[in-house]
Amino acid sequence: MLILTGKQKRYLRSQANTQKAVFSVGKNGVSKTWITEVLDTMRDKEVVKISVQSSVADNIDEYIEFIHANSQITVVQKIGKTLILYLPSKDEKYQTVSSEVNKLA
Repeated sequence: MLILTGKQKRYLRSQANTQKAVFSVGKNGVSKTWITEVLDTMRDKEVVKISVQSSVADNIDEYIEFIHANSQITVVQKIGKTLILYLPSKDEKYQTVSSEVNKLA
């Protein structure tokens, strides 16, 4: 998990603002398999929006802790039942967002 400044978080939130949720968390919650799928998507998308279904009664903070404990993904923001995730790409051709984030450090 990266430690981000306020400017970096604002930039990442603005990038996610126009996106639709790519993943959804249902009653089964998050698992290592789910995280693997998210990581596969984040190879070419550095910012991903996740929605937690309204039928889920679990505490979303538990999901955030699980994501941080089992991956390098940074949860940028939690808004209601929506999470914004960030992971810098290792492939240079997909590093458009992370190059801007690094400039804001």
